[in-house]
Amino acid sequence: MKIESHRDLIVWQKSMDMVVQIYQLTTNFPSTEIYRITSQITRAAVSVPANISEGHVRSSSKNDYAHFLAVSKGSLMETETLLMLTIRLNYLSSEQANPTLSLITEISKMLTTRRHRILKS
Repeated sequence: MKIESHRDLIVWQKSMDMVVQIYQLTTNFPSTEIYRITSQITRAAVSVPANISEGHVRSSSKNDYAHFLAVSKGSLMETETLLMLTIRLNYLSSEQANPTLSLITEISKMLTTRRHRILKS
């Protein structure tokens, strides 16, 4: 399949799925967290597919694209850290968070592979 748009990238599609999961998981967080962890985790999650798409569109050089993928991975790791924190704060159980944490691991591997391939080409 030819990649004509960032929407064709599996890593972007999975990142969008992860964002939806994060939004769903945060719906029952305490209202005191709306401007704290809820805001931070949703912004970090949204940043993942946003940077993948921006990098794909702006790929004037492979280094630029690789940079956006690195930023995306940084946001992904921020999302993971905040999600793990919500478990420690007892806002979520491990069972609730594990599907999203598994998806984060998968996306992380995909971003690493994609970045490596771009820099080698």
